[in-house]
Amino acid sequence: MPFREGPLGDLKVPLTWTAAVALIVAIVIAVAFLLADRRETLQQQAYGVTRQTVDTVSKPVSGVIAAPGRWTGLGVDFISSYFFTASENRRLKAELKEMRGYRDQYLAEVDKNQSYRTLLGLRTDPPIPMVAARVVSDTRGPFANTRLADAGAEKGVVVGNPVMNERGLVGRVVGVAHGASRVLLLTDIASRTPVMIDRTNARAILTGDGGPNPKLEYLRGVDPIKEGDRVVTSGDGGVVPRGLPVGAAVKGLDGRWRVVLFADDSAIDYVRILLFKDFSQLADQKALLTRSLPPVTTEDPDVSILGPAATAKPPAQTGAATPGTTPPKPAAPTTSTPPPPAAKPATTPAPRPAALKPTAGQPTGGGI
Repeated sequence: MPFREGPLGDLKVPLTWTAAVALIVAIVIAVAFLLADRRETLQQQAYGVTRQTVDTVSKPVSGVIAAPGRWTGLGVDFISSYFFTASENRRLKAELKEMRGYRDQYLAEVDKNQSYRTLLGLRTDPPIPMVAARVVSDTRGPFANTRLADAGAEKGVVVGNPVMNERGLVGRVVGVAHGASRVLLLTDIASRTPVMIDRTNARAILTGDGGPNPKLEYLRGVDPIKEGDRVVTSGDGGVVPRGLPVGAAVKGLDGRWRVVLFADDSAIDYVRILLFKDFSQLADQKALLTRSLPPVTTEDPDVSILGPAATAKPPAQTGAATPGTTPPKPAAPTTSTPPPPAAKPATTPAPRPAALKPTAGQPTGGGI
């Protein structure tokens, strides 16, 4: 049976119309897309109203369509975070432990840097050359208390040099070798240091007894010390320079005055050794040996007592008189007439001695 005579022969016209309508719709949609893609100002073109209408309608529709997906994502995140809380907690604990290690290292470096700055800024008056050193060994016992520093004879350290840290006096050098020196602390039983009370200038001897607070002996003066007085080195005997900080005075349980050392406020890890021998090194010996004396002058600064006598200079003669002054008169001429002879002085006879008056029982007839 031919196709046209079949039951589908009547669909020829409707399919044609359907194709035409689809083509028209496609053209309209294409025109709409073209109008929506223009870049001119929407307020001045006719298609601007269409674009604004499309945007206004699509905004709530897009929000409604995207809401289920957004809610689904939030729900998945919540459920995954709930089930993975234990693993996240373990991870955060491990990270916190690592950060604590970095924090401790940072604080240690800050403290060390501050110690370096304070130690390098240590100054004495008058200036004394110093050598920086690090304490490498600590020797402690019931009575002995010494330290070993890594600076020795190669840097000019000698026995007796004072040792300080950034807080105050630590002790003095008692042994020197190449690359090392032994420091006797103020708390050692063999330590004796002349000190004075900064407030009253009262002298004393700081004596170590093996404890943390050495005692003050041989205090002189009336009421020479009070609680909290600052104790510094006195410089007596030339052992250590004067004015180095030592500590603060306190009253011990045994009733004796003791000193809380400033050096004990921080760890004695880095020290400075003062290259001090005696007070003569603090002065310029060549300048002190100068024998040239300043000139001693009289009332006339041109005449020196130490030099040969200078002749007086005659007044300068000027050729012309200064206006407003009277010229000096010429001196009168002198004659060669000899002076008259000097008259002889008149002689006066010496007075005769008076006769002695007679006394009782003596004759009066004769003279002397």
